[in-house]
Amino acid sequence: MCGRYALIEPAPWLHELLGKDPGLELRPRYNIAPGQEVAAIRLPSTEASGGLALLRWGLVPRWAKAPTIGAGLINARADSAAEKPAFRDAFRARRCLIPADGFYEWAVRGSVRQPYFIHLEENRPFCFAGLWERWAGPDGSEIASCAILTTEANRFLRNIHPRMPVILPRLAFASWLAPGERNPGLLKALLRPFPGDEMIARAVGNRVNHPRNDDPSCLEARPPAFQELPFPPQG
Repeated sequence: MCGRYALIEPAPWLHELLGKDPGLELRPRYNIAPGQEVAAIRLPSTEASGGLALLRWGLVPRWAKAPTIGAGLINARADSAAEKPAFRDAFRARRCLIPADGFYEWAVRGSVRQPYFIHLEENRPFCFAGLWERWAGPDGSEIASCAILTTEANRFLRNIHPRMPVILPRLAFASWLAPGERNPGLLKALLRPFPGDEMIARAVGNRVNHPRNDDPSCLEARPPAFQELPFPPQG
């Protein structure tokens, strides 16, 4: 799963990715948590302007009676999102990219939970595959929200957690966002585990456990709470 991530230096990369000024000033974020507003990239449509937008993390389906359902829908499984009532409409027509510099995952051994910060080599930024939705309340209020797709973990991360967020290769961005693409089979083919030989994981401290902590200290390496996990070299 993916329950926390970071977007530390967004401006230069987003400018290059979008081919224009992002239009939003994003401060460095070191511990982005569910329920908060997150940056997402969407194509223009009849429902939304294109480019960078802020969406609440935790997808609220259109049919939901209350937005609180979003707290349990921060992730969508890549193998079943196209069929699940909460995600299938968004999977078909409202896909997005969620920029990040890295994400956190917790290895559990008995009662001990050790957080790890996972990022790409050379600290390359990347994008998660996301879904977004717009919910309208009976009082006329609206919430634009999103979820991050997850898949089975690659061999490198399997010692930490059995699942991982879907990180899309740059060449897959256009295909994932393509508004005319509604073939679940073709879309699911994009949602593969990212290569483990391009990833780095380091143990960090417990400050990341609390969403109120959102500063560079969340990323600082710490001795792990238990013997360092044996990471395979690739996969």
